[in-house]
Amino acid sequence: MKASHPGVVPIAGGTDVMVEINLDHRRPGSIMDLTRIRELAEWGMDDGLLRVGAGVTYTRLIDELGDRLPGLAIASRTVGSAQIRNRGTVGGNLGTASPAGDAHPPLLASDAQVELASVSGKRRLPVRDFYLGPKKNAMRPDELVAAFLVEPATGPQQFSKVGTRNAMVIAVCAFAVALDFGRRRAGTGIGSAGPTPLRAVEAEAFVAAELDWENRKPATEATLRRFGELVAAAARPIDDVRGTAAYRRHGLSVMAQRCLRWCWQAA
Repeated sequence: MKASHPGVVPIAGGTDVMVEINLDHRRPGSIMDLTRIRELAEWGMDDGLLRVGAGVTYTRLIDELGDRLPGLAIASRTVGSAQIRNRGTVGGNLGTASPAGDAHPPLLASDAQVELASVSGKRRLPVRDFYLGPKKNAMRPDELVAAFLVEPATGPQQFSKVGTRNAMVIAVCAFAVALDFGRRRAGTGIGSAGPTPLRAVEAEAFVAAELDWENRKPATEATLRRFGELVAAAARPIDDVRGTAAYRRHGLSVMAQRCLRWCWQAA
């Protein structure tokens, strides 16, 4: 169907599409209902990776995969209301590709892959290569998001976001971190502070060299502070109605320090 009608708008949870239609931001000529495609709502192991169908809801991620994907589960708990979590999907977050999507930072931190499907077959992209610009992604016109793939957590993970209220809010900025003790590295993800979701590559390299992975001695305040500075420096924020660029950088620095501290204490 997508190959025959490249301009059709796919819809599953509808938590983004219906908002845009209700606000008259766009009027698609046709939409394609994905909810009866059983495979999109399934998850399982695939060569050591968790393969999670694009139609698995946030509620199911929390209930069924919270122990394997703790960072994504924490982020999922911050998505909208219970009704939105019952309908919304990570696949929809990927398809919309909004820099403020809550699922993006933990997917980046965990080095996830996106599986895209079309009549010509399937292909997988690292999620870091999937985001091209504000609400732009690497999907071809005939493709659909079929699933995302990610290694089950090998260490503590955390997610935090700043909003104008405590619930049902679009992030002013967001941050995720995932520690991998086997490889002695940390993954990061920044949301709502750039044209796309971003990684803090220099902050990751700093943590890999600075933390005491073997003995797990407490991280020093200087280490935490420098990590926060490097995360803030990796952001590319703007001033908009939800916050200033300076506030976003400050918020990211604070969240990065807290998330790393929480993860290291948990370890």
